[in-house]
Amino acid sequence: MARPRQALLTRERIVEAASALIDAEGLDALSMRRLATELGVQGPSLYNHFATKAEIVDAVAEAVVARVDIGVFADCDWREGLRLWAKSYHAVLAAHPHIIPVLATGPGRRPHGLAMAEAVYGALIDAGWSRSRATHIGALMRYLITGSALGSFALGFADDPGLYDTYPHLHRAHELPAHRAAVDEGAFELGLDLLLAGLSDHYDQGVRR
Repeated sequence: MARPRQALLTRERIVEAASALIDAEGLDALSMRRLATELGVQGPSLYNHFATKAEIVDAVAEAVVARVDIGVFADCDWREGLRLWAKSYHAVLAAHPHIIPVLATGPGRRPHGLAMAEAVYGALIDAGWSRSRATHIGALMRYLITGSALGSFALGFADDPGLYDTYPHLHRAHELPAHRAAVDEGAFELGLDLLLAGLSDHYDQGVRR
């Protein structure tokens, strides 16, 4: 019986395997040798598709951003568009937290990253915000979204009741890790609500520059 043929090595397979490895073990776990082992190929074959590890990481970041819904801006006003986009982006980052440090540096040359920036910026400009204020709003949204997904506030406290005996206002802080999802998601939702409410007030008052 003939042996089954090995699946053709493609950029898509490489990116999928790299993404799975980063999701499971973090950016530091990724190397060309480790990735080749995961794919069952010889290391040099990867270089037929990517010149460096950095290119692979960039491709993984691009694939993650491609999952964010930017089509919402075509169907909503700028306020609801920002809300739905922010929630989509936040959910994507929550599913791929280890790639956030790469995305937090900005879109670079990645097409999907640039398309997302264009969609957000364009929606704000079309709504009447000045270019400088639209830039500020885009940056502010990125700070909220990436910052809230980068680390857990709730997990920053130890599960040790005795640790907080001398801090009367923190006497229940040890309970926070057990309620990570509620705390962290609640904080993101609150921050998003307040941010959009403040922007909406400025907009309605004509303060758009």
